[in-house]
Amino acid sequence: MFQIKICGVTDEAAAAACVAAGADALGLNFYPPSPRFVSREIASRICGALPESVRRVGVFVNASPEAIIQTAAQLALDWVQLHGDEPPETIAQLHPWPVIRAFRLGKDGPGPLFQYLRDCAQAGRRPDAVLVDAWRAGEYGGTGQQVDWQIVARLVQHLDPLPVVLAGGLTPHNVMDAIRTARPRAVDTASGVESRPGEKDAERVRDFVFRVREAFDSLEKSAPDTS
Repeated sequence: MFQIKICGVTDEAAAAACVAAGADALGLNFYPPSPRFVSREIASRICGALPESVRRVGVFVNASPEAIIQTAAQLALDWVQLHGDEPPETIAQLHPWPVIRAFRLGKDGPGPLFQYLRDCAQAGRRPDAVLVDAWRAGEYGGTGQQVDWQIVARLVQHLDPLPVVLAGGLTPHNVMDAIRTARPRAVDTASGVESRPGEKDAERVRDFVFRVREAFDSLEKSAPDTS
């Protein structure tokens, strides 16, 4: 499982900057209304320039399973991320790709997520990871809004060993506190390291990655010795 995902990479230069900073996963957004949308042609060039150690994550919103599989196969994606209103049955249809299911935490709290996971199990497959993002009406992520880290911390404990990826308004300035509070398996940012929507800022990316590594290292050192 990766620890640091920079999402919404739109060109090869930005991808190279993220890799140089130490990100271990990049998100490619295939949702046309998004300012971070990339065509398959551009995504192919980005993926072709990445080292094997960097995970390639395709982000989809309400695309058909057939379209997702076609894109994942063409680009040799490592993960598929579902960020829309996809029904539980979709996850089983995407075998064998590992699936990250994004969940926008809103006024109803985590209850709908628990029900969704139960429905996934009944449909034949649960996601391989859950990404927790902020809810905003009519939006499918990338809003820059924060989630309640305390709620995410309880989710992390409840869902263990299912990995939880924390997203939602993470920046170089708040990500250390977010990790120490929520204790996710990984973090994901898009707008938090941009100079404007879709344009990554190399200095912000470097700062973000450095602080994430420091926070995770601190958690690891403080973990009780169970040997």
